[in-house]
Amino acid sequence: MEILYEDNHLIAVSKPHGMLTQGDDTGDTCLLEEVRKLIKDRGVKPGNVFLGLLHRLDRPVGGVVLFAKTSKGASRLSDQIRMRRVEKIYWAVCEGSPASAMGEVVQWLVKDEATNTVTAYGEEVPGSVKAELGYRVRQTIGEGKNKLSLMEIRPKTGRPHQIRVAMGTLGIPIVGDKKYGAQQMLDGNIALFARSFGFDQPVTKKRVMVTAEPTLPIFKQFV
Repeated sequence: MEILYEDNHLIAVSKPHGMLTQGDDTGDTCLLEEVRKLIKDRGVKPGNVFLGLLHRLDRPVGGVVLFAKTSKGASRLSDQIRMRRVEKIYWAVCEGSPASAMGEVVQWLVKDEATNTVTAYGEEVPGSVKAELGYRVRQTIGEGKNKLSLMEIRPKTGRPHQIRVAMGTLGIPIVGDKKYGAQQMLDGNIALFARSFGFDQPVTKKRVMVTAEPTLPIFKQFV
């Protein structure tokens, strides 16, 4: 687990693919507790360690995750997220290439809790939430069935699975993402990586952009 950024109020780390962000009933190792343990082991402050979870990544996804080390940091970053003042950039390796090299996707999503999948609609339907993102092709390699595209995706909303279902809708499912149409598998992971997270430091207000390097070998095919 790599520490990407840290100050008195915040800490950002790179989540490995396959690790839970937050604990669930599986009892598997989760990033939240690993970071909490890391801070506690430093022994700077006695007692319980405050660590606020500000956002999540799906288990098969890797990349930047930001935590708050203080209640002030948690409150101010949560406000930024709610008011859409943070900037998130994702990279994804997708099967094929989209019809347009860049564009936007606006969908209304309905989540099925039983299957942990979402269904996308082109208009508002009962129980749906609006999801928006922009995308562009960074690079395409291969031909025919072997064609892969490195996509840069900038979500404007933070809906569960919104990037995954959007790429499937575009006809370019993310490699490894069987739920949304992928043919190629990646040992249970998917080729989606939270590349960057931009925010205003809670006290100084200085803009910070935290960036991580993709860890899955499939990303190394691109330059």
